[in-house]
Amino acid sequence: MKHRVIYNIERADAGIVRRLGEYGVATVHEAQGRIGLMQPYMRPIYPSARAAGTAVTVFAHPGDNMMIHAALDTAKPGDVLVVAISADCTDGYFGDLLAESARAHGVQGLVIDAGVRDTVDLEKMNFPVWSKAIHAKGTVKETPGSVNIDVVCGGALVRPGDAIIADRDGVCVVQREIVAQVAEQSQARIDKEEAKRQRLRAGELGLNMDGMREKLIKLGVEFEQ
Repeated sequence: MKHRVIYNIERADAGIVRRLGEYGVATVHEAQGRIGLMQPYMRPIYPSARAAGTAVTVFAHPGDNMMIHAALDTAKPGDVLVVAISADCTDGYFGDLLAESARAHGVQGLVIDAGVRDTVDLEKMNFPVWSKAIHAKGTVKETPGSVNIDVVCGGALVRPGDAIIADRDGVCVVQREIVAQVAEQSQARIDKEEAKRQRLRAGELGLNMDGMREKLIKLGVEFEQ
């Protein structure tokens, strides 16, 4: 297998990515047709964690974080590191020292399909991380991998430069070519939900919206008075 570190990648528009971050994972996921969501085991290490940026992807191997260091050489302000592992592993690949380096290069956060460590320090730094484990076990620096290739992280395909939106609801990937479209769809969804929210506040039942009652009747449900 050829190992590569690729520096020049096409990134999603930074301004639109920030907008998607303001909409949040749940809205963006629904707006783009319920696709792009990582598995629910990908959790923030502290509840207030939020990030929105463009993916710098890392393909690493169990118990070895050397390629994360290589990835930081390619990172630009506004990026999010997305780390996939070649086999299941929960070792702590990332801690406060790597976070210091990442922050110095403008990295907005980390999404890793493995473990992280030094989480108390990471929270104090307000450096957002989503991982499948928190584990104090460290890693070595011996095995070559790749940076900025297509990877599968948390069950989702991530390409270099795709938008990564992450918050307490999880992590969502938006392909870089459609970020503007998804932003428009997200705003339309928010507008629609606000109109519905006003009706609910006024006492209208959700059952009487969007043809739900009629659908239940067609499905054979009888409403007895």
